[in-house]
Amino acid sequence: MTEQNFDVVIIGGGPGGYVAAIRASQLGLKTACVEKRKTLGGTCLNIGCIPSKALLEISHKFHDAKHGFEKLGIQISEPKIDIKKLLQNKNEIVSGLTQGIAGLFKKNKVSYIEGAGKFLDKNTIEVTKSDGSKEKISAKNFIIATGSEVTKLPGVDIDEKVIVSSTGALDLEKVPQKMIIIGAGVIGLELGSVWGRFGAEIEVIEFLDKITPSMDAEISRNFQRILEKQCFKFRLSTKVVAVKNEKNGAKVEIESVADDKKENSKKETLSADVVLVAIGRKPNTENLGLENVGIKTNARGFIENHHLRTSVENIFVIGDVTTGPMLAHKAEDEGVAAAEIIAGQAGHVNYDTIPNVIYTYPEIASVGKTEEELKAAGINYKVGKFSMMANSRARATFDSEGFVKILSDAKTDRILGAHIIGREAGNTIHEVVVAMEFGGSAEDIARTCHSHPTYNEAVKEAALAVDKRQIHS
Repeated sequence: MTEQNFDVVIIGGGPGGYVAAIRASQLGLKTACVEKRKTLGGTCLNIGCIPSKALLEISHKFHDAKHGFEKLGIQISEPKIDIKKLLQNKNEIVSGLTQGIAGLFKKNKVSYIEGAGKFLDKNTIEVTKSDGSKEKISAKNFIIATGSEVTKLPGVDIDEKVIVSSTGALDLEKVPQKMIIIGAGVIGLELGSVWGRFGAEIEVIEFLDKITPSMDAEISRNFQRILEKQCFKFRLSTKVVAVKNEKNGAKVEIESVADDKKENSKKETLSADVVLVAIGRKPNTENLGLENVGIKTNARGFIENHHLRTSVENIFVIGDVTTGPMLAHKAEDEGVAAAEIIAGQAGHVNYDTIPNVIYTYPEIASVGKTEEELKAAGINYKVGKFSMMANSRARATFDSEGFVKILSDAKTDRILGAHIIGREAGNTIHEVVVAMEFGGSAEDIARTCHSHPTYNEAVKEAALAVDKRQIHS
């Protein structure tokens, strides 16, 4: 068994881990990154954010060609799907980006160690490689960045063919006639959009009484209405009792949440070619040897932190494995902050200005507080809204579905939150993010000149609407 020594070792090579490694090395620290996958980039790059966005883009183009071109005056023959080529394109994008990260490690002199890391003590981990060999790695500091994995439904066996997680849903060999999605969160709705655009019938089963439950309620209601127009079918307040893999697909047994405790509850059985289990993700904290260093997890399996430090002074934690939103960009910011703290700087993450995006069509984007959160906190606020129907760029590009909503403090006018439904909402939200980062007000955005015609003009109009002085509605 060989042994190496470093200033800092990051366990996990996902968005948080590889960014932390690069930043630590830039700061002059001898750095290594331990990753059990054969490629860097974590779930996000390999089987999450990036491949799903590739399929969303391809499916959107296909849907436009099949259903949208004719009304625009474009005549083409009936488009067809080549699944093999579609998946090849997706895989080539992933491969190129993972190789790019490996190149960045070489450029920044980060040691890349393939294998699974486990703590032996607070300054030593054991890395088990794919061939079974082991190596000891010593470091002054560690950053745990092991990410998350799919939450499984009790009693349901995922075979990634008929009953699939998000991983299997990215590699289906043919378009299912019907897909049942268990869970109305971001992952399920994005992947449902992909296969729905290709022609699958989509039915979503959700235990709660609304889709995307953490979202602003007004946005959630409108989002559901838009998806229903895209042929999504929703069964809310519905419990999945059982999922059975059968010869020609799967059977899903459901019942109303209201009937759950009744003796003679009415159950219904649905059939589908593919069932996607998308009820969330859980932190990867098992087999890390946390017990060897005295680090405990909370009731949900997360490692809690104080300014990114665990209960052990020299061991930090970032990303999905710790508390906060499970977002790649949140993990990246935490990775940079942790590296800077280790280097003696004042690393910081502003959790109030982390944007969240759902890449359906149209996109949904948000930052800061929802109306429900402000009401619960007893904060007096003002609301400014502006419809994309009144935005000239949206009308000119046939993308007039949606609106912008800005929430500001009733006394100070400081922006407390923003929520957008619309084309390129994921890009449009960032001017509000920057404004909030600098403590900006709705008035600041309202008095900022916006180029015409752009989708962002709707943000300016919503800011004007906070004081009921919007121009175009």
